Amino acid sequence: MRPTARLLYALMSAGAFAGGCADSPAPTSPPKRVIAVDLVRDVSEATFTPFAVPGATFTLPLDINEHGVIVGRYAAAGRTHGFLREETGAYTTIDFPGSNFSVAASINDSGAVAGWYTLPAAPAVRHGFILKAGVFTTIDPPGSAFTNVLGINERGDASGRYRPPGTGPFHGFAYQDGVFKTLDVPGATETDAFKLAPSGVVVGGFIPISGPEQLFVFSHDEFTTYALPNGKSISLDNGGVNSHGDMVGAYCDVAFPCLFAATGTHGFLLTSRGEFTTIDYPGAMATQAIGINARGDIAGAWVDGSAVSRGFVLTSRGVVP
Repeated sequence: MRPTARLLYALMSAGAFAGGCADSPAPTSPPKRVIAVDLVRDVSEATFTPFAVPGATFTLPLDINEHGVIVGRYAAAGRTHGFLREETGAYTTIDFPGSNFSVAASINDSGAVAGWYTLPAAPAVRHGFILKAGVFTTIDPPGSAFTNVLGINERGDASGRYRPPGTGPFHGFAYQDGVFKTLDVPGATETDAFKLAPSGVVVGGFIPISGPEQLFVFSHDEFTTYALPNGKSISLDNGGVNSHGDMVGAYCDVAFPCLFAATGTHGFLLTSRGEFTTIDYPGAMATQAIGINARGDIAGAWVDGSAVSRGFVLTSRGVVP
């Protein structure tokens, strides 16, 4: 069955962390509900607006706020930088001071930016950051050697994934009022939290013990999971959610793992009304929807036949009736 509007609005309601946060990351074992999602339609007649950071060898948008401001990452001269794109098309580079690799992964409606960076002395160690009013603050879950902060909401809560030293699986996390909480879907071998709604509800993806990657929502200390039909798997790379409970991400035609650059990767929109829409940039070999704002504007990336990633913006007029 498809999730109902009542269910999705309930999941996105306030008080997502009513159960409180632990002082340090600790695996959670709350109950979970499983919902199957039907693929219902596509957006083949939608109008996309492509863009790329000038001089970049690739552009990967990662979020969009209510003002149409987009953040993401780009590569130029062999280095990765964060970027901020105004709705007018003006660009600003975002680099954590002293870093050799920076990514701007999320922006809230007040303009605070979250992301991650590495330092030249330890290029394999990734740290999260929040940039607010021109000031960078590092945030890492305790014990993390690899932090990706992927989301920030209007309250300043953050979300993402982390990994302790070694080559083990990722764990999702939520960060609220200076306290981290680890998010592990029960029975999952890996959990990747993406972004979070203004209420604090977190969306992400996970790998079950068997079968393809699936989508999850974490609200009121409970996981609800979404399984796509015909064994289709979602990308664990990234995804988004807005204040209405509309979610975006990517899924693959092929068996898991679902990789963004692979042929047959499609963006998707799962609305609060329970409608699942496929998003394909015209002529692209791969498409990923990554951020969505309250207006329903979607930011994402598409890969051309030369395997080059570029950005796009898709307005709500293109996908939401």
